[in-house]
Amino acid sequence: MEVSYGVCRLSVVAVRKEQSHQSLQVTQLLFGDHYLVAEEAGDGLWLRITICFDGTEGWIERKQHHAISQEYFEQINTTDFKITTDICSTILYKKSPITILLGSIVPISQSELFKMDEQFAFNGEAKSLGQKRDFEFLKAISLKYLNVPEQEGGKSPFGVDGVGLVQMVYRVSGYSISRSPEKLVKHQKTVKNIDRVRPGDIAFFVSRKEGKVKTGLLLEENKVLHADGRVKIDHLLEDGVLDTETKIFTHELKSIIRILND
Repeated sequence: MEVSYGVCRLSVVAVRKEQSHQSLQVTQLLFGDHYLVAEEAGDGLWLRITICFDGTEGWIERKQHHAISQEYFEQINTTDFKITTDICSTILYKKSPITILLGSIVPISQSELFKMDEQFAFNGEAKSLGQKRDFEFLKAISLKYLNVPEQEGGKSPFGVDGVGLVQMVYRVSGYSISRSPEKLVKHQKTVKNIDRVRPGDIAFFVSRKEGKVKTGLLLEENKVLHADGRVKIDHLLEDGVLDTETKIFTHELKSIIRILND
């Protein structure tokens, strides 16, 4: 099939590794996320998409797909929309209310050249998607995810994994980063010594029990916000992540990168 275009018009949509509800969730679409459609499953029930924001690929149910024109797709690519900063807010879409989540894209812009294909009304808290903010703002957004359940492939305030947590906190703060730890480490500045870490740095560590690479966000005083069963705050030391409750090292430190400028 020819490449076509879509945008999420639901609160949250699972994006799966394979064309099955039992398949691993690799990420999620939140309201306003737009994507390319590259392939249709043989039974016509699933679509393989590439998310424009970070390049993640996966399958969504066709009945959760919302098609848009190439012209509208290109307008989305070049328009500085609003991104929500409330855990939950409501948007009126085609006269029907939809609850949308933290980090959703609201198609409202200051640009007079933008022609809306759809009708929206929004009355929540939001900021310009492209406006970069400092660590204090980033920290305030990150703490809204505290105690959110850990969920593989999640990036919402009702279920999130470590890399999704860091990605969404940075996205709301005006920065586009990958969901892939390998790509992040490859393309960002590495902090070689833990004594040189700063708030806002991103840490990668390996679970001592599961052997999985996890991702966390550095706060002040070497505290790290990460997802381990739930989103929590522990200490990051040279030996790794120290659980503040059990006083046991649960993860071994692998690397640290920096995105925020001096």
